[in-house]
Amino acid sequence: MKVTVIAVGRARGLLAPAIAEYETRAARYWKLEVVEVDAGSGRGDAAPRDVRRAEAERILARIPAGADVTALTRAGKGMSSRMLASHLSSLALGSSLGAAFVLGGAFGLGKDVLDKSRWKLSLSQMTLPHEMARLVLAEQLYRAGTIHRNEPYHKEGS
Repeated sequence: MKVTVIAVGRARGLLAPAIAEYETRAARYWKLEVVEVDAGSGRGDAAPRDVRRAEAERILARIPAGADVTALTRAGKGMSSRMLASHLSSLALGSSLGAAFVLGGAFGLGKDVLDKSRWKLSLSQMTLPHEMARLVLAEQLYRAGTIHRNEPYHKEGS
């Protein structure tokens, strides 16, 4: 099944190698496509809502047609690793054309993206920098793949 991760901005700094590593690992289990869209400018006179709106246009243009869309947002619902694996497995077995996970920029996701999302997922009740959220998502996609194939990476309860 195709899994698309749409992220605002590029992976930079200390987390970039870890993000790349887990996205490579996740690609062993899913047809993974990572799409990075330009971040809106939060400098100068640009209001956060204007930045979110501009980023939302770029995000919406890159969501694959027919994909089951999940927005990553602190206001979303939490999910265990097993639940994520089960969700992706059911999409793979169903008639879904794939899954798309959307990560916003510094100001979060615009309303249009949230409205288009069937699911809203929270990785934490805490606010995470978008690069940290991308790392957690990549690792969880990898973990979901190992759970799906019953491989030993996931050590539940230990």
